[in-house]
Amino acid sequence: MRSFMRTLRVFTSQSRSLNTTPSSLKALVKPLIACTMATSTSPVLKQPIKLACIQLASGPDKAANLAHARDKVVEAAQAGAKLVVLPECFNSPYGCDYFPSYAETLLPSPPSKEQSPSYHALSAMAAETQTFLVGGSIPEADPDPASKKYYNTSLIFGPDGGLLATHRKVHLFDIDIPGQITFRESEVLHPGNKVTVVELAGYGRVAVGICYDVRFPELATIAARRGCFALVYPGAFNTTTGPLHWRLQGQARAMDNQIYVALCSPARDPAASYQAWGHSLVADPMARVLAEADENEAVVACELDGAVIETTRRNIPLTTQRRFDVYPDINEGKIAFDEPNLPK
Repeated sequence: MRSFMRTLRVFTSQSRSLNTTPSSLKALVKPLIACTMATSTSPVLKQPIKLACIQLASGPDKAANLAHARDKVVEAAQAGAKLVVLPECFNSPYGCDYFPSYAETLLPSPPSKEQSPSYHALSAMAAETQTFLVGGSIPEADPDPASKKYYNTSLIFGPDGGLLATHRKVHLFDIDIPGQITFRESEVLHPGNKVTVVELAGYGRVAVGICYDVRFPELATIAARRGCFALVYPGAFNTTTGPLHWRLQGQARAMDNQIYVALCSPARDPAASYQAWGHSLVADPMARVLAEADENEAVVACELDGAVIETTRRNIPLTTQRRFDVYPDINEGKIAFDEPNLPK
């Protein structure tokens, strides 16, 4: 902002010397303002935080999956993690055939333990370990059975066990690669309808998306311009698109927005009908992959440092070089940050 004001003073001085009219001065300054008012350059991460992605092996027994997740969250917390991420559909096998039978009702909120054992297990894990917990995702059922509505839903809890936010997968995984893979989540699932930005007290903001959401840079761009220090994606890429795009997508979102990106996958189960790619990873604001798992169960942990974000943005100042006089700022458009009938 100081550099902007210096430039503005120069502009104003030059315009006076040239007898520039107020209207023409406005025309000169407007593009300068437009390209300057972009992502905030103020610190977005108030203090370093250790993040852990738990690449979990889950099976058909939900209770066993929840108990195993708890053990791994405790393990990550004991190693110093304050922000812990579980994978997509961590409490069940992944697949359209499984969503209805494993789905839990989250409304009215908070649900009872009978309605949603996963909700209460996640809350207890966060409270026990005093961590911020991005609870991967679970299949969610609409409270009206007749509606036959299901969602792919992430629950985010704070260190006191309280629910901080809920994200329903916005972009459903409908793809058809002939001879390799066809998958249509929309045959069973309904989409969420909002961008999810979560305040982590004492640290800053993160954004949460689920798997296929990572392919849509608009969500990430909005989150970055709203001051997030990290984008967190529980996801289950497959062995067709995984080797092609998983790492690339994580690095692209980090590079575009100059913030951290965490991708958390299930571990690969050779006996499962859907083969997850694995390779949970963390990329830094320069798009360097700081740590990456293979396909097996693992905990991928890294310390996130706000100074790295600031240095990246200072050295490659995209935040002050955008040209919103040439193209629109999607952060100024119509954006949904809330939706009705969401667990809160």
